[in-house]
Amino acid sequence: MLRFLFILLFLNASVYAQEVGILKYKGGGDWYANPTAVPNLIKFSNENIKTIITEKPESVETNSIDIFNYPILFMTGHGNVFFDDSDIENLRKYLTSGGFLHISDNYGLDKYIRTELEKLFPESKLQEIPYTHPIYNQTYKFKSLPKIHEHDGKPAQGFGLFIEGRLVLFYDYESDLSDGWEDEAVHNNPAPVREKALQMGANIIEYVFKH
Repeated sequence: MLRFLFILLFLNASVYAQEVGILKYKGGGDWYANPTAVPNLIKFSNENIKTIITEKPESVETNSIDIFNYPILFMTGHGNVFFDDSDIENLRKYLTSGGFLHISDNYGLDKYIRTELEKLFPESKLQEIPYTHPIYNQTYKFKSLPKIHEHDGKPAQGFGLFIEGRLVLFYDYESDLSDGWEDEAVHNNPAPVREKALQMGANIIEYVFKH
């Protein structure tokens, strides 16, 4: 039912403004990192793929019923993440009911988030998503995930969690997508790099709203 409502909202985008949320998680990590990222992505999506998303995203706690107000949640940070039992129950229900979570590793998140995802869905493992998948082939076509910053010489990768065949989570690793969405002055990324990052972010939003 929740998935149906999300799709219905997308189809009626000309009438209803949609909202996206920023996940406020426990553990002490900087869930609030990259404050200009999601607002910039919303602006780009509204202008280029004709979404109508409320300009200012709201933060929402993992164990709050309010997460069900958002078809997509964004999550980033550099440090520790911890999901307690109430977080796991709520987030699992959200994702299996039609919600979607995008996680952007802001360098340092990886060793924490993988452990928490195993707690969230112990029966499912992160899988690298092939570039034939629709998430890479929305308005914009990608044959590789944009790499915004270089850290360890590793390739940028997109991982996903699939529940009953449906992609419920996209995790960009060694890509720093959300850094690429930030104001230019924050990281001094070249315009073409920021453009690619925003295009991939718009693809994620478009995929979620259509599927």
